[in-house]
Amino acid sequence: MRGRTPMPLAAAILGPEVIDVDPEDGTIEVAFAAAEDFTTPRGDVLEGFLAAMLHDVLGPAVIATLEPGQSITTLSLDLRFLAPAFPGRLVGHGRVMRRHGNVAFAVAQLRNPDGAVVATGTATIRVVQFGVLGGRARKAA
Repeated sequence: MRGRTPMPLAAAILGPEVIDVDPEDGTIEVAFAAAEDFTTPRGDVLEGFLAAMLHDVLGPAVIATLEPGQSITTLSLDLRFLAPAFPGRLVGHGRVMRRHGNVAFAVAQLRNPDGAVVATGTATIRVVQFGVLGGRARKAA
């Protein structure tokens, strides 16, 4: 967020596009390009890709609220798959519900082009201090 850290290659595969972010409110909206390559033999998007998309909404919702030098690690991720999703644009809406010290709790929804919720998720996320050494993020001593 804010250009401080490069996008992980795993996240780039999902074709994310940040639509809106409000650090003060702890909200984010991110669109994803669900590719044909993400589908099952039934033609719907594999739940693992939906999970990755939700993770890439939940985490950045918290990241957007951080100070320079801070990063996150996910402690728990709980997901619900409510309806099939198909290739095309999927939009995630995330919110930081609360933060106490270095632990944040976030919720997210993933919607299809018609606006129907296809999956939801919650995450418990730890805020950690990072330094950059040799081009890679490492936990500061």
